[in-house]
Amino acid sequence: MPKFNRTAALSAALLSMSVVLAPSAMAQNAGGGGWFVPKATQQQPAPAAPHAQRRAPSPVPLPAAPSDSSEADQQTPPVLPLPPIPAMPDIAKGSAPPATVIGVISVSGVMRQSMAAMQVERTLGGRRDALAQDLQKEQAGWRDEQQTLQAQAKSMSSDQIQSRERSLQNRVMKAQRDFRNRNRIIQEAAQVSLGQIERELVQVIQKVAASHGMNLVLHSEQIALHVDGQDITNEVAKQLNTILPSVFIPDANVDPEVLAKSGKMPTTADENQNMPATGPAPEVAPAAPATHK
Repeated sequence: MPKFNRTAALSAALLSMSVVLAPSAMAQNAGGGGWFVPKATQQQPAPAAPHAQRRAPSPVPLPAAPSDSSEADQQTPPVLPLPPIPAMPDIAKGSAPPATVIGVISVSGVMRQSMAAMQVERTLGGRRDALAQDLQKEQAGWRDEQQTLQAQAKSMSSDQIQSRERSLQNRVMKAQRDFRNRNRIIQEAAQVSLGQIERELVQVIQKVAASHGMNLVLHSEQIALHVDGQDITNEVAKQLNTILPSVFIPDANVDPEVLAKSGKMPTTADENQNMPATGPAPEVAPAAPATHK
């Protein structure tokens, strides 16, 4: 029996460590599910349809025995009467909903043009890359130490082998905790950053839609055909860049949870940037699609 009897089992565990980097939360914002209705122009619910008279289901007869038809008739379950259904009175006629004026928006198109969204993608994308590189270096160190232990196993005692194995195992477990914590901090920083954009985007859509008299705005991904005058994507992106050109992103060495508990987390990098511009908003050309990491 060789002394180095646990090294092979340990080597499989060393390479099992992996950090799943969270995809950019912009992809969630760009999904385009459902629709958006401005609060000021929500439609009243349509009158309910008249309640239909229910009928008792027809009984299902049992198969008759070929030998005795009278006995088969006795096995047929009786039709039991149901209590009467109360009649619903007519509902007073209400006001008709306003005529529908439809707008169309592509949230993913807005995010591609948003300067704040591009800032978040650059900053947090760099942190994800750095995390992946550190993970690769750490895994390489595990492999080197494992190979060294295998090469020296024949000249070591069982106690020495077990001590080295425990040391390497502790190193792997500590690295797992560290990388998971760093990955969590990146994800929470993305939530803080993109949450600011999402909050402002809802208000911008409401204002732009109201300026055109629109009372229903649908995602363009749900629309097969629309005219140019209905698409407010570029106008919303231009207004969003005017109101929110940048957002607050927690520093790489700051835990967003700790910062939130301290009560010192700002909502934006500069509160003055939340003030609407007094002059006409500058034209913003559509940006090229951003490459998500």
